[in-house]
This record gives sequence, structure tokens and C-alpha cells, in this order.
Amino acid sequence: MAWWREAKFGMFIHWGLYAVPAGVWQDKNYGGIGEWIMHDAKIPVADYKKLTAQFNPVQFDADAWVAVAKAAGMKYIVITAKHHDGFAMFDSKADPFNIVAATPFKRDPLKELAAACQKQGIKLGFYYSQDQDWTSPGGAAFGGHWDKAQDGDFSTYLHTKAIPQLKELLNNYQPAAPAVIWFDTPTKDMTPALAQEIVALLKQHPGLIWNNRLGGGDKGDTETPEQHIPPQGFPGRDWETCMTINNTWGFKKNDFNWKSTETLLRNLVDIVSKGGNYLLNVGPTAEGIIPQPEIDRLQAVGAWLKVNGEAIYDAHGSPFPKALPWGRVTQKDGRLYLHIFNWPADGKLVIPMTTQVKKAWLLSAPTTPLTSQSTEQGISIQLPPTAPDAIASVVALEIAGPVNPLPPPPLAQADDNSITLPADEAELLNSEHQPVTAKLEESSGKTNIGYWTDVHDYAQWKVDVKHPGTFNVAIDYASESSGEKNEFVLSINGQPVAHGVIASTGSWKKYTIINTEALTISQPGIVAITLKSGGPATKTFLNLRSITFTR
Repeated sequence: MAWWREAKFGMFIHWGLYAVPAGVWQDKNYGGIGEWIMHDAKIPVADYKKLTAQFNPVQFDADAWVAVAKAAGMKYIVITAKHHDGFAMFDSKADPFNIVAATPFKRDPLKELAAACQKQGIKLGFYYSQDQDWTSPGGAAFGGHWDKAQDGDFSTYLHTKAIPQLKELLNNYQPAAPAVIWFDTPTKDMTPALAQEIVALLKQHPGLIWNNRLGGGDKGDTETPEQHIPPQGFPGRDWETCMTINNTWGFKKNDFNWKSTETLLRNLVDIVSKGGNYLLNVGPTAEGIIPQPEIDRLQAVGAWLKVNGEAIYDAHGSPFPKALPWGRVTQKDGRLYLHIFNWPADGKLVIPMTTQVKKAWLLSAPTTPLTSQSTEQGISIQLPPTAPDAIASVVALEIAGPVNPLPPPPLAQADDNSITLPADEAELLNSEHQPVTAKLEESSGKTNIGYWTDVHDYAQWKVDVKHPGTFNVAIDYASESSGEKNEFVLSINGQPVAHGVIASTGSWKKYTIINTEALTISQPGIVAITLKSGGPATKTFLNLRSITFTR
């Protein structure tokens, strides 16, 4: 995994026959992602295969594509060798439904990309839809088949098409590729026995990396959160967030909802600060052109990396348990890198640690030292009046020894006397001093505590209560539990003050609010508020977004 962990930033390319309809079928604009149009429009197999006559990407230039990735600061590329539509973007002898045998183009773009990547020093990986295949008899399809031509035996499909094509991908592009095999959308058809056949094939290629989407219980080498950044990353696991630049993976002619350079760049920083890689997608047209808005944004990210790449490549995640209010932190080789999103108005950047700083400087001005001093709040760095980069300016710190973070300050009571305990401000602990199963996750764009499967796990918040009194308490949660109901216990400074039942909301994503009995905080000062499960021990407790105290 060494090269992959150093790389941090890669290009995903979704390119295939679906670029011909480009989101439109029979004059209807389909709202889903571009590469799923055959599925969403329920296009018959015979009609979909006719699109091959229109697929002639004569403007495809492998060298130019790889140059775009390289200019963006990307270190590897993963391209769709076969997506769920079953169309192979390479010269496959295993099945004639491919770009060489079935289209006027008659060229193998993967071969050309492999040569271009080798020449320009970029790693190349192949995405392969091993499970879903909507044009091969027996291939899986989410929601079931819609055309009798799709019916057949999955094992036969796997052994006559998928596995032979995987062998072609693994053997025909050496030594340039593949460095990665990127599987997708496993279904129950991929049994452990079938998956192990594929794993045995992959293991014949030492150094090959594959992800966690093969199915059949295989965990692969990497976790693959899609279109979101996990709040805590995946401690102990290599992981890679894949994201689109607009709303689709495969090209759609009517999707102009481009993410800003600020969003893309800050996503990269956020991901690396949590120990992950960023696989950012482009969706070329049927002519073989990467849309210019995607190129423009990638070039802007690349320009930033030319100045600040030291803080990204081969960097490790932040030593601080939570994101800091002004930005993100990465680290390597005795240095901390402070990625400042919110430039402090008073010019003082505070890092909550006691570790001595030997030297400080902006990566954009390496010959100009910055002054630092120790304060009660941590190390204070004196910054210039204005940020050198409006999106993310990076301060490098050479430090004397390991980082010793200060404990986070307690939450403050609001001016209206309310107290809000958000999921992402909780300290997650275990009363038996065992590893905590509960962790932060995201659902519908909001953070919650999930995977709360150990009855001994609990969440704790420390709050600076200025105005004590009696409060109404609301718990924002979701639960799919049925049968015997979970109980909760709410405590203040170790003393239980409220308890109740966590009833099922019908889904882990369906949130509701329950109110506890009113409770009293009698004295001002720092108080510890905890939420624990009251049992039973065999059930997942809840998904928790927040607890709110109001007067």
C-alpha cells in the first residue's frame, strides 16, 4: 500500500457507452446518474447494444487525459473497464460487446492509457463491475431484470465473462497496469465461494490493490465511502472517498451543477486530515473529451498543490481528536501542517497543544519565519494580516517531539440559556475500558453517532453552565429496533437524572425527537452530561444526532 498511501489524490474516470445517450433516452431527460440510464429507462438489451454504432470517440487522447490528471496533482487514475451496462472499454476476446469489436472506433483506450500513464509516471487502475451486468444473461441487476434477454445463471455469467475479462485486465496491460482493481455493487449472487475464486486470481499479482466491494465477505484493501467524507475516517483501515465534480459519474449533457474549486480543494484537505485518499471523478463525452469545467477546476487544485503539496502527499491524519475551528491539520516527519480555511481576524492562530514549536512558516513564503508563543489556550502563531490563499493557506510547524493536544474546551451555554449537545462534540467512551464500537457517521448530510452496539459504550459532553435551572430535554434519534425496546439513561456528573424508552422509528435513517422528563442543573460550573444504554445488551442502541436542553 506504500505508493497508494503516499499518493492521496487520484482521478476516477467513468467513460462508456452510456456517454452516447448522456442522460437522455427517447427525448426524456432522466434525473439519475448518467451511467445508470439503461437501468433507469429500462432500455431493452437489443436497443442498448445498438448504441455501439454511434460510439466513435475520435477525439480521445490518452496523453492529454493523463496530462490533465498530472497537472491536477493526481498520482493515479482508475477508469471504468466495464460498468454495469456490460460494455467493455477494452479489447476483450472473452465477449464481443466491447469498444474494439463492436464500435467504429476499433481502438483499445485502456492500452493507450496504460502507455501514457507509464510515460508520465502515473499509476493506472481498472474499475470492473463484477456483479451487475445488464446485457449479459445471468448478470445481476439491482431491482431485478426487465428484459428476458438478461435472464440466466449468475455463475455461468461469472465464469464465461467476468472472470475471463478480469484475467485479460490483469495480464494484458502489464507492466503498466493495473495497480488497482476497483469492484462495485456486490449482490447476494456473489457468494463467498465465488468471491474466493476471484481473490485467488487477484493474489497471483503481488502488490495489486483491490477495494471492499467484491462481495462474498471479502474486505479487500480499502474502504470506499462514496460522495461523502466519514467524520472520523476509518481508523486502522486504508480508505478512499470517491466523489463527482457535478452530480453524475458518467457524462450527462444537462448536468452543469459543478462543485466549486473551494469545495473540491477543501474536500481534499479534509480527507487527508482524516487519513484517507480522494478519488475525484471526471465523466468524458462520447467524443472522448473531458468537459472543460472539470479541467478548469482540476487545474486550480493542481496550482494549489504545487505550492502546498508537501502538506498533502504522504501526510498522515490530524493528531487532534476533532477538527479545529479554523481549518484542518495534517502531519509528517516531525512537522504539522495547519490548513487555514478561516483566517483569524486578529492574526493569531491558536493550536490547542503544549508541544514546543521550533520553527513556523507559510508554505507560500518559506523564507519568512512566523513567531509563536505558548499561551493557556495552546500555541499561538502570529500570522500576516491577510491570507495568501483565500481557500486554504498552509502554515508549517517544525515541532519538538510528539503532539500533546490540550483537552477540548467545554461546550458553552447559549445566550438563551439553551444547551446543545451535537453528536460530533461527544467523547465516546466505554465503561469497561474496551474498544468503543460507537462512532460518528453521516446520514442525509448530518452527523450522528451510529454503530452503537455495545451496551457499555456511552457518549459524554462537558458543558460550562453559567445559568443553572430546570430544563426540558429533547433527544433527536433514529432506531430500527423491533421487539424488546431499548432504554436510555441520561446522567449529570455521574448521577442519573432521566431515563426512558427508545422506541423504533422504523429506520436507522428516519429521525424523530422524544422528550424526557424535565431535569434540573442546580449549580453553575463545568458539568459532565452522559447518555448511556440501559439495555438490553444484545441490541443496537440508537443513532443519535443531538440532545438539546431548553428553558
